[in-house]
Amino acid sequence: MDIEREILETDILIVGAGPAGLATAYKLATTIAADDSLEMPEVIVMEKASYVGGHALSGAVMDPRGLAELIPDYKEKGAPIEAEVSGDSFYYLTRGGSFKFPFMPPPVQNHGNEIISLNKLSGWLAEQVEAAGIDIFAGLAGYDLIVEDGAVTGVQTVDMGRDKDGSPRSNFEPGSVIRAKVTILCEGVRGSLTRMAFEKIPELIADSVPQAYLTGVKEVWEVPAGRIKAGEVIHTIGWPQPSHEYGGAWIYGMSDTMVSIGLAVGLNSPDPTNDPHMKFQRYKTHPLVKKILDGGTLLHYGAKAIPDNGYYSMPKLTYPGLMLCGDSAGMLNPARLKGVHLAIKGGIMAAETLVDCIRAGDFSGQRLAAYQERFDKSWAREELYNNRNFHAGFDGGLFAGLFHGAVQMVTSGNGLFERREHKPDHTYVLKIDEYRNRFGHDPEKQTVKFDNKYLFDKVTDVYKSGTMHEEHQPSHLQIADYDICNNRCTEEYGNPCQHFCPASVYNMVDDENREGKQKLELTPSNCVHCKTCDIADPYNIIRWVTPQGGEGPNYTNM
Repeated sequence: MDIEREILETDILIVGAGPAGLATAYKLATTIAADDSLEMPEVIVMEKASYVGGHALSGAVMDPRGLAELIPDYKEKGAPIEAEVSGDSFYYLTRGGSFKFPFMPPPVQNHGNEIISLNKLSGWLAEQVEAAGIDIFAGLAGYDLIVEDGAVTGVQTVDMGRDKDGSPRSNFEPGSVIRAKVTILCEGVRGSLTRMAFEKIPELIADSVPQAYLTGVKEVWEVPAGRIKAGEVIHTIGWPQPSHEYGGAWIYGMSDTMVSIGLAVGLNSPDPTNDPHMKFQRYKTHPLVKKILDGGTLLHYGAKAIPDNGYYSMPKLTYPGLMLCGDSAGMLNPARLKGVHLAIKGGIMAAETLVDCIRAGDFSGQRLAAYQERFDKSWAREELYNNRNFHAGFDGGLFAGLFHGAVQMVTSGNGLFERREHKPDHTYVLKIDEYRNRFGHDPEKQTVKFDNKYLFDKVTDVYKSGTMHEEHQPSHLQIADYDICNNRCTEEYGNPCQHFCPASVYNMVDDENREGKQKLELTPSNCVHCKTCDIADPYNIIRWVTPQGGEGPNYTNM
């Protein structure tokens, strides 16, 4: 049915109040305030979480370069820095042992970096933005990207108050249409509007290698004093990841009694039982880890996909009416597994371009293209380009990757090849019979016994994420064909979704209409918005869309 929607007009629409979006807003506001010849445009910053930082989950070691450029006196202004990095170590793990590298490879050296809670930093940045005169609308989620006559013209927000079948309830409120001269997508990794942009405007990624992703699973613990020092940074590779798969782990001392710990698992695994959450729980059984956490208390949990293929997977940054920034633009250095500083730098350059547009009274695609030119001349591009082949070097496994990484360090990122092609992650998973032929046995997931005191099942961990969704709404996890899930996928892959989801959203249950058969059952209310399912499903038939605004995880100290 036709629905009458409120139309809001603005000059600039920023989608996502993470580091990139907030940096854009802050730089724009402060630059205009310092120039009496300029008038502040209408700006809307929309954030799908119920509060700024509610969906902010990231590795917690930040290169301060971007923030120092945006706000040189950020420390004096009270930015929530948990600790300055006080020490680095790097380990290769086996099942029960460990080897400490005698030196720190340059990409994982963290001298001068800072341990942060991205959740708290985002909240603080939001305060600076609002103090500069720009309002942020939390709980406002984008549903559709509007592209008309060769330009992006705005966003439609999510309808509120629909029933599970999509029919309006008594409290139904139709989403609005926000029309803008420029829409800036800063909505994080695999954002739903960004995915739409790539589908509706394929030239954005026509020259890009498909993105590669990891799923990072993370917990924050309170531990007895003496287990770790504030500012201590530990990185590990090896166990529990097989040597032919990609990934690594971290342990950060946020204080003398607070620990951030996580494991990042590549989603290009051939194993249809690849389970980042289970691997992370196994990781905690390692003696190196257990001596830090044992006797402590789990405080928080979260999970998030990470765009990890670097420079060659970045899209074009502009299109008429559109700019891309932060994780939406793949601004993450895979060698360092860091992107906050790059997202902030991207926001600075986007704002500088917008200021030029305001001065000229011209928001055309040609004017916006100056953002790409700025990036191409920036230290952000130089950093990403010098690590452009890092992820691709691991295509042959861990030890091949370490070798390629060493060669790339002395060849300014080139290594032994240039721009190795990468297929979409979901194409790497093997069918059960293919896995058997390659590895000599059926896929068999290694498990642990959950006690929900030290090793936690997915549902218990989800509770620690603060995740909340209103039950009576359409599922924000759209499956194109359940028949594939309940029949073909069961036979060919064993339903990988029940393994790779770190929040127990996808489960196979007995089918009451088919004796001896199972069917897929969804629990969307568990979803922590990590986007793993949107990436790793072997048939590419799962689509993540935004639920009602304000819903999802409610992260703190993450």
